[in-house]
Amino acid sequence: MAKMNMLHAINSALDITMAEHPQACIFGEDVGYFGGVFRATSGLQEKYGKHRVFNTPLTEQGILGFANGLAAFGAPALAEIQFADYIFPAFDQIVNESAKFRYRSGNEFNVGNLTIRTPYGGGIAGGLYHSQSPEAYFAHTPGLKVIVPRNPYQAKGLLRAAIKDDNPVLFFEPKRLYRASIGEVPEEDYTIELGKAEVVQQGTDVTLLAWGAQMEIIEDAAKQASEQGISCEVIDLRSILPWDVEAIAQSVTKTGRLIVSHEAPITNGFGAEIAATIGQECFLHLESPIMRVCGLDTPYPLALEKEYVPDALKVLAAIKQSMDF
Repeated sequence: MAKMNMLHAINSALDITMAEHPQACIFGEDVGYFGGVFRATSGLQEKYGKHRVFNTPLTEQGILGFANGLAAFGAPALAEIQFADYIFPAFDQIVNESAKFRYRSGNEFNVGNLTIRTPYGGGIAGGLYHSQSPEAYFAHTPGLKVIVPRNPYQAKGLLRAAIKDDNPVLFFEPKRLYRASIGEVPEEDYTIELGKAEVVQQGTDVTLLAWGAQMEIIEDAAKQASEQGISCEVIDLRSILPWDVEAIAQSVTKTGRLIVSHEAPITNGFGAEIAATIGQECFLHLESPIMRVCGLDTPYPLALEKEYVPDALKVLAAIKQSMDF
């Protein structure tokens, strides 16, 4: 085990992959000698050469077009989109090409070797073009997997599982946690199963559900709630697509209450899908309406970032409202 922040853990996962697969390539804007804008790929070009770790032109649709072709020929394609906000020029390549390769060929060919990494979310005063959380756009697309880690240990294990998966995977990395989150991480290889949520704290009164950087927010809220005699079950969804309906339903059947928190705007955020599904699955067990504590339906602000992002006090208020219903 070694102390790593999330960037080190991601770098370690990529390093293992590059050593494991001679054809694996890392590519994106400034990922070469520069190591990417957040330095996630630092040292890998020196170790594996410019022909395997290289910069691309500033064209996201070109990055994913190339990635689809590389992955279709069986090479692990490790594409980086510099910020999740920049992914939209590549939207067509991802939802109409990457996601449909296997289906349209009747499983004769696929791009299952494709992993798309991208920093997402707020917390760095990035304003409206460097702070968005677009996971819900891609959760609407069959053929993709969408993953979000909450800490360094999760980041390395989930990324390695994503790279080994037989489907194209979008791997959203909470940029606020890159250097802020530090923990014990195995230096050797390991994986964490995709599509499974994790109960990080047992509770009996209310279920709190989030993913990525929002996990520390709901954990803080759960701690404050416990001081007021409210027992919270805290769950990290981890996988947006597919998502673990069974684990969430099992928890809500026990607690009778559910609060979902995410940074993305509340309207049509992934919390809406969770609320609809769990409302159907657990209707007879619910003690109060399912609640969402989310970002606002506005562009992500710069000066008012703290007011926009859900925090522990907002989640705590929702907990009290749910308990008092």
